[in-house]
Amino acid sequence: MIPNIETISLRAATEVDKDAIAEVWHDSASLPTVGPAVMPSVCEFRRRIDIEIAAGWRVTVAAVKDEVIGFVAIKPDDAHLDQLFVRPRSIGSGAGKMLLAHAMAAMPAGFTLFTRSANTRARNFYERAGLIELRNDKHPSTGDPITYYRWTAA
Repeated sequence: MIPNIETISLRAATEVDKDAIAEVWHDSASLPTVGPAVMPSVCEFRRRIDIEIAAGWRVTVAAVKDEVIGFVAIKPDDAHLDQLFVRPRSIGSGAGKMLLAHAMAAMPAGFTLFTRSANTRARNFYERAGLIELRNDKHPSTGDPITYYRWTAA
């Protein structure tokens, strides 16, 4: 069942949330056209979370009660939205919009992001939110086609 937007809250991620964040990331990235052809394991995502937080990620989670249903990871110093994922069963709940709005508020001067070019759901989501397509390129580690976007406040 899709959560009701009124039941979703945003908060800074804690150490306790890291396993749930890895599960959300894995489950969402496993959807067709979203993640790489060779999907990392939940454990690999979990290890990457520690590395990225140590390198400057700021992570905010969307939660319903104690359940993490989505997250956004930003790099404010680089003006970059690095990851935004919502559990597949919570897509359409408004959690993604809340997380994107949070990133916009946290980086009011604007930011960039990229997504896989084949991920039409994400591309439509970003374009509806006012992000502008910049260019198409290759993913830095997999070589998959990606599309870069930029958001700037109106």
